[in-house]
Amino acid sequence: MNKYVVLYRASTSAADQMANATPEQMQAGMDAWMSWSQRAGSAIVDLGTPLGNGTHIADGAAQPSNSDVGGFSILQAESTDAALELLRDHPHLHMPGSSIELLEAMPMPGGP
Repeated sequence: MNKYVVLYRASTSAADQMANATPEQMQAGMDAWMSWSQRAGSAIVDLGTPLGNGTHIADGAAQPSNSDVGGFSILQAESTDAALELLRDHPHLHMPGSSIELLEAMPMPGGP
């Protein structure tokens, strides 16, 4: 079984999305996510969380990040195609300006 990191990208930050949503919109969004998570079932290793306040670190300096990654999940699947099938019709993809990036977690050399 392979593990995959799912990065949720959006043109609007997760914090801004939550701050500008009505309670009804937030509930509808959570309902859609919970419905997806029930369909994905045991393939979900970690449902993840929204992300914010990123910091970019390079060359000994830290500065605010301009990343469009607003959240993550970790899935397990037999193949990339199987993981892609789990993400078909994911609720995140219904948000304007949003996309998903799927990355396979590679085994560590010499690791378990």
